[in-house]
Order: sequence, then structure tokens, then C-alpha cells
Amino acid sequence: MTDENSWMLELVAGVRGVRHVVVLSADGLVRVRTDHTPREEADKLAAACAGLTSLGHGVSRQFGADAHPRQVMVEFNGGFLFIRGAGDGSRLAVVTEMSIDPALVAQQMQATVLMIGERAMSTPRRSI
Repeated sequence: MTDENSWMLELVAGVRGVRHVVVLSADGLVRVRTDHTPREEADKLAAACAGLTSLGHGVSRQFGADAHPRQVMVEFNGGFLFIRGAGDGSRLAVVTEMSIDPALVAQQMQATVLMIGERAMSTPRRSI
């Protein structure tokens, strides 16, 4: 996936109060970002989200039923960061303002994750 696939993020990006949406790889590289998220900012967000997800794995392993957190959420002065799995090891990260409807953001994130999964399943693999 590349930024040409940013259309897949429109569902969640269109929610009032959503500032940035990024799909990142498990190792913290940007796979897709919204058009209004600058590349440098997307890179920093992806790296931070990879670290937070790693911490989530540790907490899940120690205190949960398995080592796979469903979602990581950070509340900061001025907004929220939501991170959830998006298939094939990818993560969907959404930065919002404080005045959002968390249920609507979660619903649109789930719809976006399903769309990303369908896209990944239908993308033909290239021979090397």
C-alpha cells in the first residue's frame, strides 16, 4: 500500500475532530497516510505507535489472555490517539481532538480496518 491508497482512510478521516490517520507497518514505517498529514509528521506518528503497540504487547502478555492488544489508546492534553490492528501486522492510528465521539471513531476505524483487509486480500502478489 502507498499514499495512492489514502482513499481507504476517508471513512475515519471524515469524522469531525479527526486530525490525522496513518496505516503503519509492525516495524513503524508509514504504509498509507491521509493527504493532509505531512510525511514527516506521519513518520513520527508511525514510529511512536510502533513503540506504544510493543508496550501493549508486553502488558497483554503479562496480564491478558494472549500477547495481542486489541487497541491502544492515549489521552493527551488536546486529544486522543487510537491504535488498532489493521491486518497483516499493520496498525491503523488515528489522532483526534478532545471533542470527538469515541464510539463513532471506533466504528469508522473498524470499517476502515475491514476495507484495508479486503484491499490486501484482493491485491495480486508480484513475482520477484
